[in-house]
This record gives sequence, C-alpha cells and structure tokens, in this order.
Amino acid sequence: MVTTHETDKYVYDFAEGNKDLKDLLGGKGANLAEMTNLGLPVPPGFTITTGACQAYLATGREPDGLAGQIEAHLEALERAMGRRLGDPQDPLLVSVRSGARFSMPGMMETVLNVGLNDRSVVGLARQAGGSDRFAWDSYRRLIQMFGKTVCEVPGEEFEHALDEAKRAKGTHDDLDLDADDLRGLVETYKKIFVKHTGREFPQEPREQLDLAIRAVFESWNAERAILYRRQERIPADLGTAVNVVAMVFGNLGPDSGTGVAFTRDPGSGAQGIYGDYLANAQGEDVVAGIRNTVPLQELERLDKTSYDQLLDIMARLEGHYQDLCDIEFTIERGKLWMLQTRVGKRTAAAAFVIAGQLVDEGLIDLDEALHRVNGAQLAQLMFPRFQLDHEFEAVARGIGASPGAASGAVVFTSARAVELAAEGKSVILVRRETNPDDLNGMIAAQGILTSRGGKTSHAAVVARGMGKTCVSGADGIEVNVPAKRFTVGGRTVSEGDVVSIDGTTGKVYLGEVPVTPSEVVQYFEGSLDPERTDDALVRAVHRIMTHADDRRRLAVRTNADTGADAARARRFGAEGIGLCRTEHMFLGDRRELVERLILAATDAERTDALAALLPLQRQDFVEIFREMAGLPVTVRLIDPPLHEFLPPLEQLAVNVAVAQERGEDVAKEEALLAAVRRMHEENPMLGLRGVRLGLVIPGLFAMQVRAIAEAAVAVTRDGGTACPEIMVPLVGAVQELETVRAEAEKIIAEVVGDSGVEVLIGTMIEVPRAALTAGQIAEAAQFFSFGTNDLTQMGWGFSRDDVEGAFFWRYLELGIFGISPFESIDRDGVGRLIRIAAEEGRAARPGLKLGVCGEHGGDPDSVHFFHEVGLDYVSCSPFRVPVARLEAGRAAIETTGSDSR
Repeated sequence: MVTTHETDKYVYDFAEGNKDLKDLLGGKGANLAEMTNLGLPVPPGFTITTGACQAYLATGREPDGLAGQIEAHLEALERAMGRRLGDPQDPLLVSVRSGARFSMPGMMETVLNVGLNDRSVVGLARQAGGSDRFAWDSYRRLIQMFGKTVCEVPGEEFEHALDEAKRAKGTHDDLDLDADDLRGLVETYKKIFVKHTGREFPQEPREQLDLAIRAVFESWNAERAILYRRQERIPADLGTAVNVVAMVFGNLGPDSGTGVAFTRDPGSGAQGIYGDYLANAQGEDVVAGIRNTVPLQELERLDKTSYDQLLDIMARLEGHYQDLCDIEFTIERGKLWMLQTRVGKRTAAAAFVIAGQLVDEGLIDLDEALHRVNGAQLAQLMFPRFQLDHEFEAVARGIGASPGAASGAVVFTSARAVELAAEGKSVILVRRETNPDDLNGMIAAQGILTSRGGKTSHAAVVARGMGKTCVSGADGIEVNVPAKRFTVGGRTVSEGDVVSIDGTTGKVYLGEVPVTPSEVVQYFEGSLDPERTDDALVRAVHRIMTHADDRRRLAVRTNADTGADAARARRFGAEGIGLCRTEHMFLGDRRELVERLILAATDAERTDALAALLPLQRQDFVEIFREMAGLPVTVRLIDPPLHEFLPPLEQLAVNVAVAQERGEDVAKEEALLAAVRRMHEENPMLGLRGVRLGLVIPGLFAMQVRAIAEAAVAVTRDGGTACPEIMVPLVGAVQELETVRAEAEKIIAEVVGDSGVEVLIGTMIEVPRAALTAGQIAEAAQFFSFGTNDLTQMGWGFSRDDVEGAFFWRYLELGIFGISPFESIDRDGVGRLIRIAAEEGRAARPGLKLGVCGEHGGDPDSVHFFHEVGLDYVSCSPFRVPVARLEAGRAAIETTGSDSR
C-alpha cells in the first residue's frame, strides 16, 4: 500500500477505500475497493479521486502533487504484478476507466490496453503463450479507443476499416481475422490516427497513461455526459474519479471471456441467474453489443469451475449490499476476475418486486423498501400495455430489455429522432446497436430497438435507467442505416413506417398496436384484488403503498371538477378534493348563459343570467359532494377573466365585418363584439380575474356561494355528509378577502340554517404579495391553499403559456434550470414564499389548514418539500394521486420517526 505526504491526497490504492467513499472515489472505485477488502479476486489498481478531477476542470491543469502520487502508486502496482508498464519483454498493461458518484453508463470514457506499443506488442504475444493474434487484436483496440477517446479521431473511420478487413476476409465475425489481418489493421489504424492528429500514435507508455487520465477528466463535460446528467438530475460539479487497473484479458481464446451478471432479473425482479457471457472477448464487446452474447447459464457448460465461483460471489455481494447487484467479470484462461459491481439499475417493476422480496428475506425492513422505490417508477407502472389478439403477429423477437409498450415511426439516426420528436411525433429509434453518442435520440424516442446486444448492452442499460421501452438483440432484423430501412422476414420497413415494440416480451409488431390499462392501474381502480392475484408486481405495489399510507403525514387530495373525476380519484386513494375549478362548469352548452351575463345591460338582466346558472352549478356540486361522501371539497370561485368564455377578438371582428358586408342582421354579434372589446386586456392573467372579478361583477360570487351551500344542505338532508371549503382566488390584500367573506357568510347563514353543514372560507395563495402578507390574510382565512402554478408564474415573471416553448429549452441547455420550475417547485424562490406564508399564517392563526393545489402537488420532489414546510395536504390530478401518496410516505421516513402516524 502506498502512503503520501502530500497535503492533498488524490490517489488511493484499492485496499484503502470502501463502498461508502463514493463521493471521493466514485461508484466504481469505491466498489472495487469494497470487493478488494472482501477478499474477492479483483485485479490490482488505484483510484484517482473526484477532487483531482474537480481541480483539473477548474484550472485546466493537474493539481500539484498528482503526478508524483500517480508515479508512486504505479510503481507499487508494477511490484504487485511483477511487470513494468509497457516493458517490451513482459509488459504490464492497464485500463483507464471513469467512475462518477452516480452511475452514468457509457457517458464518459474508458481506454483499455494502455502500455502497448510497437515493441511491447511482441512481448504481450510471448506473455500470452505465443498468441500473435491476441496481441495484435489488443493493440488495434488500444489505437481505436485511444484515438477516439483521447484525440477525438472519428470512431466511424476505425469501424469502417474493421468492416473492410472483414469483407476482404469474407466474414462478418471479427474472430475470423488472423494475426496477419490484425497486424495490417493496426497499420491502417495508425494512418487514420496520423491523418486526424498530425502526429504518430504515442509509443511512450507513461504518455499514453497521462493523456488517457486527462481524457477521462475532460469527458465529465462531454456533451453526452452533460445531457445525461440533466436527464437524470445529477449535479454538474461532482466530477469523475479515474480507475487505473491492471488488465486481465477475456480475449485469450475459448477458455477466456467476459460477461455481465445480475443477482436478480433487472427487468422483472424475478430471482434467478441473469446475465450475458461472450467467450473470447473483452468487456467493451458485451456493452457495445457488437456480437450477440449467450445467456449466463451457458457458462456452466463452458467453464463450470468459474461458473460456480461466480454464483458464490454473486450471493456474497447481494447479501453484503442488501440489494440487486450488477457485476462485470472477466475470465482469463480459467481464472475469474471481478471488474466491477454496483447496485444495479432496474426497471420500475423490478424495483417494487425486489424491495418486497428483500423484506421477505429479512435483509431490509418496510421503511427501507419504501425508500428504494419512488413516484416516478410508480408512474411508469401506470402506463398502458399492448392489447394483443390474433390480428397482431410479431414479425421479430429480441430480448425484452426494458419493459413498456411503445409505438412510433421508425427512425435510424438520433438526429432524425430529435427532429421528429420536436414536431410532436412518436418515434422508435432503430439501430444495430446504440452507443453513447445516441443519447439525444434515445431521450427523444418512445422506444429503442436494436438488432444486436443483450440485457446488458448500452441500449438496455441506458433505457432502463430512463424508463424507456427497449427491445435489444432482435437479430432477425437487418438494419441498413444509410438506406434508412430494415428488413425482417422478407419485409422491408422504411423510415416513417410505424412499428410497435414490447419491452417485456421482446416482440416487434408492424403498425400501431392498441393498448390496455396496466395491472397496477387495475389494482388502483379496484378491479384487481391484491390478495387473490398471482401477479408479484401488484402484490408488491399493494404492500408498499399500504406502508406508505401508514407512514405519511401529508394527506393527499385530488383536483376534480366532475363527479366522475371525483369517483376515480377516490378509487386511487384521494382523501378529498383540494381544487374544484368552477370555471370548467361554465363551458359547453352553458356558454350562452355566460354570454348573457357578460352582455347584461341592466341589473335585472344580470340577475336573470345568474339565476339561470345557479341550479346548474348547484347540481354539479351535489354530484361532487355525493362522490366525496364526507371528505373535504375545496371549491375555487371563478378564477379566469370572463372574456376567456367568449370568442377571440380578432375572429369575432372578422365575422362581424363579413356579415355586415353581406347585409346580414348582426345586432347581437355587434353587442358581443363591443363587450369583448370592452373587456379586452393586454395581459389578462394580471387583469380582471379571480377575486377582482367577483368584486366587480355584482352577484357572481354570491351565486356560486349559494350554489355550494344549497348543494351541501341537499346532500346532508338526503342522509349524506358534505364538507365544503370555499376558496377565494387571487387575493393579494386581506381587505379583498374580508369583503368577499362578509357577503359569503350572510348567504351561508341564510342557506345552512340548522342543517349542521359547516362551510369553511379560505383563500388561494398565488400572488407573491399574499405570501408576504400571510399573517394579515390568515386573520380572515380559515385555510390557505397554495396555487403554485400562478405563484411560480408571478414569482418568476414568466408567462407560462408562452415561455416554455420560447426559451426554456435554452435555459435547460445552459444549466440555468435543472428542470422547469413549473414541473418541480423552485425551492429557493417560490419555495421560500411558501415557507414564509406557512410560518406567518400559522403564527397569526394557530392550526391554520395548509394545502397545495397546483400541479406541483403530484411532483415527487415537490411533495418532499411540502412535507418539510409542514403543509397538511397536497392535491393533484387523479392519475397522480398514487404517486403523491407514495412520495408522502417516503418523505415521512426520510425525516424523523415522529413524522409517522
């Protein structure tokens, strides 16, 4: 073991680390250290820390002391291996691999076989027992990876040269190339290198190593790595560690190979032996999918000793990490080496199933099981699946690498996928195999289909991490990217043709296949009994959701405007309605009544219009109160400006002008046009709406309050229970609320009488001034509900209807946003307004009920924030209710035990 007297320690031997040092050593380095300390067969090596990377990226040069520490650890590695880096007679070769805190598969760089040159390639052949083919294959791999990774030589030039060599040999398999073929390929690769770099391929081993390390550092800020971090919400300032590991070779012949294994199925969670193996290959061949692998079970026939040892190690690692483990290994002439382990990426279904299994096995408790799943995964499980019958025949079948049902137009390049997706079209990205440069297209596509690779290929791993449907290794498909088509079974599918892929079964269908609700939705709807089903996923979801409900403090309500919406939300577990939008009740056939209200020239005409609307509104509320059966229902009085219920000004003006030209009677239309012009506003979202409209249009709010109170009394007298809460929108000053409340209380007292109905009156906090004067407003409000959509709009000065398409893409690209503030709550700005309002509101009125009813109420990250600031409930659309329930439970277990109920 090497020690250092440098002020900053930048390099750690594997024996010095452990799995808890991921921030310092990255995930790969920390886990290599952990396996070393467990006594597992790990090739010797050392890790350069994320701190070194951060310093390098900040200054553009290696930090002081790093070179000396690398030299000391390299010398120790040479002593341990009994070889020197690049020694012409008996060379030590190393791999240089990235390894960030969070897994970023394929997004950063790796260089294998560092230390090979024109002299040591001969020594490597001697070392390998005279295998010239192996030595020259290793050398061509180094030039190809080094050229592309370190010197930005276009990778396709190397690939074309390899394809040409295989064509000249009359083969499709690189294993058929002999030593002379590969020696010639090395010379071709060198010429490609000189052509693009202006220099010869470096022959000095230490120069190769230093340049490879810097390339890995710099790959942290590569375009694809930045894109992946944004997609996965990984902080941009973490940096990557670099692992320098003694090479072990899986391409030494039929008694060697490489593979990837999972301790459980990452697709379904089922227990068993899952993975891919490729004989006579290096690890990059498996991940890249350049040759189709065999199932891991085949290794038992090929090398039973290594197979049995691998199964024993897998069991040890899963017990040690108490989770699904993803393992990379190499067998070098019958000797098993462990190259990596990590807690494996899994599909949403597998996450729930595995969490339940580990509870049953006594490895974790239910709190930990709840911690290991999340709302985004649950939302994925609620997506529909294909509804298949005899009319749909699969034209191809591959490996179900990432579950889901996806249909779309076929595209063959990432650029085309991005282009069509920007036009709102669904696409399926079809490739022979994907590589990290395809990330843009994978994000844009509904699904990914490859003709090569297995469950551990690049396409499979990245798709699972993103929750994208993926079918890999569909080798019946012949992909022709330049011609923009693929053929299968004598049929040709061209770019733009629609296909459907099933990421569970691996089947591929021509055309669009209809979908049916998922089993998880059927469970939430009540049509699937978790106690009577054999579906492991449904049972796992039920168990974890039950525990989340037991642990959460936040109640979960729904946003619903009709009885049908309310009924569905209750089935999904809603505990009331947090937002009933009354303006939605004025649409459809009722628009004519709204026009009458707007065009009313006298008080009598206005009164008549309101009287006509009253029974319609009352009946709406009766249906909703009945469906909620005693649960609270927060009804927001009309919020948008009335002109939104009228035809657009420009369209109406043109219609009137055309009718006048024709000599038609347009008296009514002219009156309507005059009203629209009178009410026209340049910025209606900041104009006459909400409480302002209620104060300006006499009788409007009074009609709505009366309808709510009469509906509540009617339901109560029919033997039901109604719990209405009237919410006044857009309040910015306590005087506005006091005025509306005074009128409302008179009407409520008149209607309710001795019926026992209690009606609360509160307000929506959506204007920044309301948040900052919450202490005053709480004196007149019995509850607050945060309208986070408008609060975000006004807090940022953004027009939500305009800015998302106009420039948010650029803000996300520049890193100004990690995510749209309309999607997830802006904790520092808008969140601070909510925290102030909650604290000052409760200081003025202890016990003040606090909720949120913007769409943030169903966003997983936002739910955690609302728990932290002490809100009583969140409200969201019916479909997101289960997500909010789950995240509210997770929020509770992540704070203190006193938060459980």
